[in-house]
Amino acid sequence: MNKEKIKTIIYWIVTGLTAANYGFAAFAYIQRGPDVVAGMGQLGYPLYFATLLGVWKGLGAIAIVAPRLALVKEWAYAGMFINLTAASISNAVSGMETFHVIAPLIALVLVFFSWALRPESRRLQGVWHL
Repeated sequence: MNKEKIKTIIYWIVTGLTAANYGFAAFAYIQRGPDVVAGMGQLGYPLYFATLLGVWKGLGAIAIVAPRLALVKEWAYAGMFINLTAASISNAVSGMETFHVIAPLIALVLVFFSWALRPESRRLQGVWHL
């Protein structure tokens, strides 16, 4: 197997995991499951924020797997970066368990690899990339 084929396989694995993570989270946030309600309460966020996050998470999951839409993908990846770093910091500042501080950072690693390994057809043209 050549290097480009391996890169494409790894891209789709990490992108699939990222999209699934965001898709499941979108559903949980929009449904306002008990864990989401408890978490929003512990963080001091209003409950409507869960619905807002759920909608954006769902749109982000769709954006990174949809064909073309390179500019939308860039915004989705940026939003995921902001979301996950903010989640980690919010959980740390609120005194949540270490797992809740580290888990978003692990997801961030997947987001980074999805972004860095995306094929040319999914990149903005004329923009630097790794």
